[in-house]
Amino acid sequence: MGTPSTKAPLYRFTALDAIAVAAYVGFTAYFLLAGETLNRLMLQLFADPATASYAVNAIFYAGVGIFAVASAWRVAGRDLKILGTRPWFTLAMVPLAIVVMLILTAVLVAAFGTAQSSENQLGIQGLLQQVPAWLMVPLLVILGPFVEEYLFRHLLIGKLSQYLNIWLCCVISVVVFASIHVVGREGLAMSALAPYLGMAVVLVAVYVWTGTNLMFSYFVHAAKNLMAVVLIYAIPPELLPN
Repeated sequence: MGTPSTKAPLYRFTALDAIAVAAYVGFTAYFLLAGETLNRLMLQLFADPATASYAVNAIFYAGVGIFAVASAWRVAGRDLKILGTRPWFTLAMVPLAIVVMLILTAVLVAAFGTAQSSENQLGIQGLLQQVPAWLMVPLLVILGPFVEEYLFRHLLIGKLSQYLNIWLCCVISVVVFASIHVVGREGLAMSALAPYLGMAVVLVAVYVWTGTNLMFSYFVHAAKNLMAVVLIYAIPPELLPN
């Protein structure tokens, strides 16, 4: 896997990157500060609360995703070509990365005590219990992971490392990725943060190890989300945490 030149045009920040980040931060801030207002608005459009919540998440990721794809499609195409030269490597290493992620997550959860479900996790579980798979899979397995890998790996490591030490960028990526998933009423409780820290460490590791290959970390992220979706749909609702 090749590492891009520090002067490679694909790793310079662009206006599209700035718009994507602004959209992500803006949407996130609005949900935190005026989430109830937005939910009431969506309930006027959709009678079903689950449909309204799904619509909010779809608007969020689609809004950011448009700019993410527009900015990163050249990098994504190049990285797919690289992975295409070693298909067996990708097929073998993606599930191996997920196994490592699960082991590391279990270790962190054990270290920080009883696992606590974050608002983000509980919200996703609630949606999965009420929204059909054909709607959830495109959001949680295709669009969501690409947006997050673009923001937290491609921008915070691939591009930011042109200006800061790459290991510092890795730490920033891990902390920001984990924190953004537990922002809410639970704050930054380590019991809620631990699962996302394990996930973030592995995603950062595979991204750097493959020469900042955006699509490889995306495949790992998407495969992990797909596994979670399948498990939640397969488990009876009464057995899921409330």
